[in-house]
Amino acid sequence: MRDTDRMREYDEIRNLVDDENVKFIRLAFFDIFGGQKNLAIMPHELKRAFEEGVAFDGSSIAGFEDSMRSDLFLEPDPSTVTLIPWRSMDGAVIRMFCDITRPDRSTYPRDCRCLLKQAVKHAEQMGVEVNFGTEVEFYIFRKDENGNLTKTPHDEAGYFDTTPKDHGENIRRDICNILLEMGIFPESSHHENGPGQHEVVFRYADPLTTADNTATLRWVIQNVAVSSGCWADFSPKPLPGKPGNGMHFNISIAKKEDRREGTDGGVAANPGENEKLMKSFMAGVMRRINDITLFLNPTRGSYQRLGTMQAPGYVSWSEENRSQLIRIPAVRSANKRFELRSPDPMTNPYLSYALVIEAGLEGIRDSLEPPKPTDVNLYTADPEIRQDLTRLPADFDEAVQYARRSGFVKRLLPDGYLSAYSKR
Repeated sequence: MRDTDRMREYDEIRNLVDDENVKFIRLAFFDIFGGQKNLAIMPHELKRAFEEGVAFDGSSIAGFEDSMRSDLFLEPDPSTVTLIPWRSMDGAVIRMFCDITRPDRSTYPRDCRCLLKQAVKHAEQMGVEVNFGTEVEFYIFRKDENGNLTKTPHDEAGYFDTTPKDHGENIRRDICNILLEMGIFPESSHHENGPGQHEVVFRYADPLTTADNTATLRWVIQNVAVSSGCWADFSPKPLPGKPGNGMHFNISIAKKEDRREGTDGGVAANPGENEKLMKSFMAGVMRRINDITLFLNPTRGSYQRLGTMQAPGYVSWSEENRSQLIRIPAVRSANKRFELRSPDPMTNPYLSYALVIEAGLEGIRDSLEPPKPTDVNLYTADPEIRQDLTRLPADFDEAVQYARRSGFVKRLLPDGYLSAYSKR
């Protein structure tokens, strides 16, 4: 980006700082596991942040550099600026996500936002448009009288229940209102199957925007839960014998030139061709899913969820069927999508979206076709049906072995990623 463009962006943010009486500017970024980090600067440091970046110690961030080459820089991405609604009492606070660079201004290869940008660029070079929508599930648990975290759900409600059973309506309302104030548009929210379990779904967008929105959503949920005297648990299996937390990816694929201008969501001008494209993308994801499961399901607890209670256990697909790895939801328009049901909320969305995109693009390049749909309920199907299907990794160690053997993973991930994920 030219210096004049960069300083024009600075002027726009500076005007926002002045107009909103901003006192603190949070520069946010992510470790390789998707953990959000931030550094706060005062308004008088904003110009330096745009001109030079803000230095930090990369050796203290999970999966980044060791002490030999630890100096890294945060460079604000002004397109991500947002006011933080719950910090407006004593002067406003804004947040911007940042790109991470080395001292010579080269891109830092372990920056997970950078990995996703590269995958999106590869899709654009192939003339493919990819959009993501994410469904995030989480539990709300109580704290005890001393403020310690417990595993006691804040209610005993079930799927789609309402008050008085559902004690989370106000929490979900606050979450959605805060998201709206931050420019993120929720589509729906409701109580899930588990006691104290909830789901928030927001509108689809391009992959980087959706990953940013997913990170913001998790942050908002955590803050709203704390302000309500509770805490939010995104782990994949918080309670034995109860439904796990999933983070389903809803993915739509289209050729860029086949999008009609001026229609809601860019309705495909050639839905038949785009459906064929989507099927090849799906087939690519299915071919690589076991290679990348370690990153979509990155904790040992992830494998207590897979294969139970509407979480998939096999590499399969079907229309509408929630027992599958991939299902194609019923729609009443040309906007077909597919839903990848294996990921859980502990995944790093930037990394997992990048890997899914690259796998899908392989499928398109290789003109892959998915296998025949598995139109049965796999939780109750005869063993003979299941024995012909490829299983997802049964545990964390098996997922590590798949990733270590994968040329696909080694080609796409920077040094240090696979080693760090394997040791979790």
